[in-house]
Formats: sequence, structure tokens, C-alpha cells
Amino acid sequence: MAASTAACTLALTPCLVPVEHPVRAHLALDDNGECTFPAQPIASVPWSLQRVMLDQLWQNSRGKGVGVAVIDTGVDARNPQLKDAVDKHDGFDLIDNKGDGTNDTVGHGTKVAGIIAARPAAGTGFVGLAPQATILPVRQNDDQGKGTAATLAEAIRKSVAAGAKVINISQDTTGVLGPDSQLAQAVQYALDQDVVVVAAAGNNGSGGQQHSTYPAAFKGVLAVGASDRNNERADFSQSGPFVGVAAPGVGMVSTVPIGGQCVDEGTSFAAPYVAAVAALIRAKHHDWHEQQVVAQIEQTAERVDPGHNNFIGWGVVDPVRALTDDAKPIDQPAPDKGLSKSGARIQPAALTLGETPQQRAERTATYALGGAALLVAVIAGGAVVVRDARRRRTTT
Repeated sequence: MAASTAACTLALTPCLVPVEHPVRAHLALDDNGECTFPAQPIASVPWSLQRVMLDQLWQNSRGKGVGVAVIDTGVDARNPQLKDAVDKHDGFDLIDNKGDGTNDTVGHGTKVAGIIAARPAAGTGFVGLAPQATILPVRQNDDQGKGTAATLAEAIRKSVAAGAKVINISQDTTGVLGPDSQLAQAVQYALDQDVVVVAAAGNNGSGGQQHSTYPAAFKGVLAVGASDRNNERADFSQSGPFVGVAAPGVGMVSTVPIGGQCVDEGTSFAAPYVAAVAALIRAKHHDWHEQQVVAQIEQTAERVDPGHNNFIGWGVVDPVRALTDDAKPIDQPAPDKGLSKSGARIQPAALTLGETPQQRAERTATYALGGAALLVAVIAGGAVVVRDARRRRTTT
């Protein structure tokens, strides 16, 4: 499966690499295998939503009243699932001054917006995690790579002025930016105005080298890496000490311009998954400031280590727990004293095919005692080898 370079690189052409996926046969594709617009709706429920008990999640919040700025390639409001989600009045276009942010020739921003706030629709199992949140469409980049760090900084400030309470940035810069840069100052301005800033960690992690990407690495930004169906870091996801959490970023279904859905992958699509959770929390807890919203997401994430690591941050985001384990706000996440330092593996929720792990254990227990003891030893040793091999392959 080819990893998409969907975390658009500022000053470079946003590159959307086609993704090999079982549902490709149901999509409208051109000769290069790219998704074309419009596309056919995907009937099944995406795995990234199967892992969440949506009924329980939405009992607490659906994101109503929270504006989420999607600073990207624009958001096409013609898609029926986004028609009632997009605020054209407060949207803006930094490439075409006469635009309202809804011209998306790339499709990238429309996918990002759908993961956050796509409305339910007949004929598809896909829906946004915060289906009553409002999308503020911001066109700051395009297929010619006209976006720069300066225009991104401008977009952040204008999004704050337009009333956004959450900002999603699924882009990164081509170089290191210091705290005195325009972009750093714009991010700090948003934080000072009580706005949650969520940014993609980047897709250059396959080589194993850790480095910081911006704006994700700026202090106060919730940097999001990509996880796979096993709640492990996707091999392309950039790692580093700045990563706050991980979220589903592989085989991500979302809305495309005009109508329908396509599949893509990248930290670009993990970030809005987390931005949606931030919107849900903000809708439920109006008095929580931005740092508390971020801390809540990090504290309730599913962990493999007691605390933070450089590969999935504090863990893989758990939307339901973030909205239910919330008796009081916290300012900083804390290590989990109840989790062994050996790093108990996290298992994906509600995606078991065939027998469950418990059923399998009961069946194994019926084997002869001697054979069972040997089998358990082999399985345990094999699990450690696989886990360590995967970590060596995807980390530095």
C-alpha cells in the first residue's frame, strides 16, 4: 500500500498518491488510479468508525455550536454530506480574494472536513465524528502549491477572527521555523485566544529518522501521528518528541468534491479525527480552555507505554473515553501508573472477525497440559519478537 503524501507540504504541490484498498473497485478512478469527482458512495462503515461506539459518543456531544477551521485546499460544500456543515459566510480564500473557501480542485480539504463533520446520509456508513460541528472553509493552498508559511499564518489569524474554536492544519512546512517566525507567532496568537490548534505530524517517517515538522512541533499545538487498524504507528507517520497522540490514518474514507467518498491515507486524515474529538469536548465543556481540551485528549488516549513516547505520543485517541472520563478538567496529561512498563499491546475495539480472543483462549485451554504450556510459551515469545521487530522497523 503506497503511503499518501497527503500532509501537504507548503510551497510544494500537494501530492495525493492513490491508495490500494479493497473498496477501490467501487470508486470512480481515472487512468492513473486517482479518485475522480464525484465518486460513488461507500456503503460500509469505515474501520475508523467501527472502533468507536458512536451511540455512546453522541450521547455526550455531537459538536453543535463549535466552529472548526479547515485550513487546506478549500472545502467543497456541494457534497451532500457537507452542504449543511460548511459556513460559507465566514469562509475565505487566500488564493482567490473573491472566493469563500469552497473551491477545492484538489479534494484534500474536502476529505479533511468530512472526517470532522460530514452529516449522516442514506446509502453510506461514513459520517463525521462531530456531525453537528460547523466547518469554516479556508482555501490557503491549491494544486499549484501556492500556500506558504506566511499565508498559513494569515489563515490562522483570520480563522480566529472568524470565530473558530478549533483549527485543523493538515500541512507542514519545508523547513525548520523558530519561535519568532510569522507562523509561530500566529499559532501562539490562536492559543492565546483560547483556540485548539491541531496539526498533522507529517508523512516522512518511513526512513526511521525523527525530526520536527511545523506547525505541528510548535509548543501548544496538538500534533497527530497516524495509526493503523492494530493501533500501531503507520510506517509513514513522522515520529518525534513533539507528537501528542496518534489517530486512524490508514484506509480513511471521506467526502470528495461534488459528491460521494474516496479512500486515502496519511497524517492529514488522522489530524481531523482528533480535531473532531476536540470539537466534541468543546461543545460539552464550554468552560474548558484549549490546554485542558488537549490534555483531556492526551490523557484518555489508549496507551502502549505508561506515558509519552515519540511514535504515538500519549497513545491512540479514544473518542468515547475522552467524552466520558471527564469529571474534571486537567491541565497536563500524566503517566498511567496502572500500566506496566513492558507496554501491554492495545487491541482495536469491535473489529474481531471469527472467534474472539477469549474464545480462542478457551479453545487453547482444552489442549493437553504439556502441549498447551509449550504453545503458550511459543505464542508469548513470538508476540514479543513481532512487537520488537515492528518497533525497530518503524522507529529510530
